[in-house]
Formats: sequence, C-alpha cells, structure tokens
Amino acid sequence: MNDALYELLVARRPKPYDLPVRILIILLIVAVIFFGMPFIGFLAVFVAVLIALAAYYLIFPRLSVEYEYTLLNHDLQIDIIYNRSKRKPRLNIDIQNAEIIAPKDSPRLNSYRAEKVHDFSSGKKNANVYSIMIPVDKKNTCIYIEPDAKMLDQMQQWMGMKMYRD
Repeated sequence: MNDALYELLVARRPKPYDLPVRILIILLIVAVIFFGMPFIGFLAVFVAVLIALAAYYLIFPRLSVEYEYTLLNHDLQIDIIYNRSKRKPRLNIDIQNAEIIAPKDSPRLNSYRAEKVHDFSSGKKNANVYSIMIPVDKKNTCIYIEPDAKMLDQMQQWMGMKMYRD
C-alpha cells in the first residue's frame, strides 16, 4: 500500500480569559474555606475540596488545548487534545469534497458563505491559517487549520486546482 500519513500538532494560544478563570476558581476555594469555617465548620473544607476537584478535572483541562491534524491520503481527521492527555475526535472530512482550500484572508474565499465555522488554529496573529470550505452535514462549513509546508504539499496532491496558496 502507498498510503501517505502525516500528523501535525498545533497548540492553541491561551485565551485572554484563561488566567482570570484560574485565579477566580482559586479565590473561590479560599473564600469558601475562609468564610465558611465560622458558619459550617469542617464542612467548608469538604466543599472547598469538592470545588477544587471539579476545577482540576473539569475546568483546568479545557484551558490547555492542542489540535492534532492527521492526514491519511485525502482524509483529514482533527482531534482536540485537552491538557496533553485526553483526546477527543472532533471532525473527520474527505478533503476531496471541499469546494476550495485557500489562505484565510484570500480574496478567492469572498464568493463562499459559511453557515458554520470551526477554528482549529493556534489563534496567533501571524499564523499561516488556511480555510477549508466544505459541506458537512448538509451545511456549508468553514474549517480553519494551520498546516505546515509538508502538509500543504500532501493536500495539494489530492486537491489539484481547488487548492490555492496565494
């Protein structure tokens, strides 16, 4: 078999609200212990521990996000990795069904309208982000990814004239 497999990992830049969320949760835990002790005693520590566990397992992992692009021939699978440990498959598409693949700010995309937008890029201002316009579940969908040069070369082999590098 001559399958072409390529994987790329892109870390999402921390969003502006990530640090304040962490600080607020820690302040909430301290406040529950400090203000709860005079009223409910040891139960305040128990409640604070429950809040800390919930934050550790439910909230904090969602603040550290990476995207993994796996390109197997013309099938692109995008997984989200939370806290560098928990992987969730997010999207699986056949790029040959795409209408166009072009840089995000390309004027070639002006004639396409997306009903849904998925952003799987790092969020950096100077990143080389590409748009994939493709029908997903009967809706025109725009998918933002951040491929490197090797991934672009492999995508170009399958897309031909529907892919632009401007």
